[in-house]
This record gives sequence, structure tokens and C-alpha cells, in this order.
Amino acid sequence: MHAANKTDSVQKMAPLGVKQAAYGETRAAIIKKKLMKNKIKSEAAAPANADQLSSNKTDSRAKIDFIRRNANRALNTEKLLALLRRETPNFFELAEVVGKWVWIQFDGKQPVTVTAVLSELGFHWNNKRQSWQHPCGLFRNRSVSFDPRRKYGSYFAASKAA
Repeated sequence: MHAANKTDSVQKMAPLGVKQAAYGETRAAIIKKKLMKNKIKSEAAAPANADQLSSNKTDSRAKIDFIRRNANRALNTEKLLALLRRETPNFFELAEVVGKWVWIQFDGKQPVTVTAVLSELGFHWNNKRQSWQHPCGLFRNRSVSFDPRRKYGSYFAASKAA
């Protein structure tokens, strides 16, 4: 029997809703093969249930208290600066007040523990400006195209406190 004819006959015999490929392979089997080809060599030699085992990995990210985070996001500028000064003096030294928001910028990527602390303090990452920003209770629905420092002014909290 010719291969093309075999494929047609196998597809005709398959139950409804199950598309069969050449030589009786199901679509799921083809997808599984493609996934195995794309994995790195060490994973390719893993057992058939490797996907199930890998989903049991523990989350390596630091835990964040989201109740505290939400409460901190509502703090006004003065209360946030007082919190930074009391709990994280290193962040207070870097804190720049832009309008009523507080920004913190670093030279490079920070460890997971630092990002978790900033997140719990109510900061969020702004990829466009490459800084951690705290809205201080003034939430915006959209970003602005101008530099807020020019419109609202800015200062470093540590220099004003000294």
C-alpha cells in the first residue's frame, strides 16, 4: 500500500475529533516530539513524565506580602519616605521624589531579595524609565510621554532631610 493511501485510510478510521497524521500518530504525539526536539540535551534524556515532574519545582522568587504591598501603595509621599528611612535606609538614600511619586533607580540589575522588598513596599517596575516607582496614592490610568521630572520637578529625599 502506498504511504499516501495509508494515511488516508488511517484518518478515515480515526474517531471524530482526533486528527491522525502519517502512520497513525496523533497530533498530541507530534507536538510531544517537537517539544522534545526543542529541549536542551539534558532534558531530552529525561523520562516521559518530565513535564509533570518539572511543574513540581518550587518557586525561587522571594515571597511578597500582598496585603502589606496594597496598604503601602496607598501611603502618601511623606509617610512612604518615613517608612523608607525607618525600614530601609539604603533605599531612602536613593529615593528621588518626582512630583508626588517616589522613584528609586539602580545602576544594574538587583537581586531577587531587593526586588521583593521594593515590591512589598508598594513600588512597581517601570521598564520604560528603568526605575522602581511608587505612586504614593496617586494612581494613573496611562503613562505620559513627557519626562515628569521637568513638569513636576524632583529632589532626592536624603539631601532634603539632611
